[in-house]
Amino acid sequence: MRRSTFSPEPDCAIAQSLGVIGDGWELLIVRDLARGLSRFDELAGSLHISRKVLTERLNGLVDSQIVNKTAYQDRPTRYAYQLTPRGRALLPVLVALQDWGDRWLLGDGSLTGTNDADEPPAQRLHELVGQQIPRIALPSTAGRTVDILDVDSRATVLFGYPATGRPTPLPDGWEDIAGTTGCTLENRLFAGRYGDFMDQGIAVRGVSTQRPDEQQAFAEVEDIPHLLLSDLELELAAALRLPTFRAGGYERLKRVVLIVGADRVVQAVRYPVTDIAEAVDWAFRTASFRTA
Repeated sequence: MRRSTFSPEPDCAIAQSLGVIGDGWELLIVRDLARGLSRFDELAGSLHISRKVLTERLNGLVDSQIVNKTAYQDRPTRYAYQLTPRGRALLPVLVALQDWGDRWLLGDGSLTGTNDADEPPAQRLHELVGQQIPRIALPSTAGRTVDILDVDSRATVLFGYPATGRPTPLPDGWEDIAGTTGCTLENRLFAGRYGDFMDQGIAVRGVSTQRPDEQQAFAEVEDIPHLLLSDLELELAAALRLPTFRAGGYERLKRVVLIVGADRVVQAVRYPVTDIAEAVDWAFRTASFRTA
């Protein structure tokens, strides 16, 4: 059942969009589908929503071509739900809304590239431990789209960072934003330990919201051996609810380090990252210990 149009303004795209996703439940369903929850009972358990309301909202999202459903069981018929391309196009909206809430509702309004350990974004990240990461493929410096994890390795160290300053200059005022500086250093330090990680069967992958060509140019100049992944469309940020901040017209990832097993389960999280060199050492020690 599709809900009625929110507004009688037929030429207003905002009003028409709210007619489809204006109810908070719709956006939360999109959020959880992006996280990899695909079955009715999974969604109901995550959202703590009545089955009647969930059914109505899912049907509305299907009618609006934001979600599609496929049967995975007969007698009784049960469906799995997935975001369509139209639905995935909402992910930057979700990330921007989360960023706004982190800054203006859960924070004090300051623009920052990091958080304190007791703030909600840090708590949200540490809740990832023990959770399974969905399959997400992103453009990479290998020249092709790859899984964010190397499941052929014993574990993957996935580190997110705001942006490097080459080849595209960083925005004005970048150094005044706490937590932004050190992205080139972080990549250099991981590059310097690349052989150690490889000897332990541990993959290393960096991710930012920069364009693939920007990452490729940076990797060539700095001779970076590990893959860099472009989350330009914010698919990973939405799936893991990674904290972001907006600078220079783009959402940027706040610096974080994840250790994920070959089973796609998050084993450890480092956030906030206050000492980059120590965080690289921590990643090696922790990944080596957990895969021993």
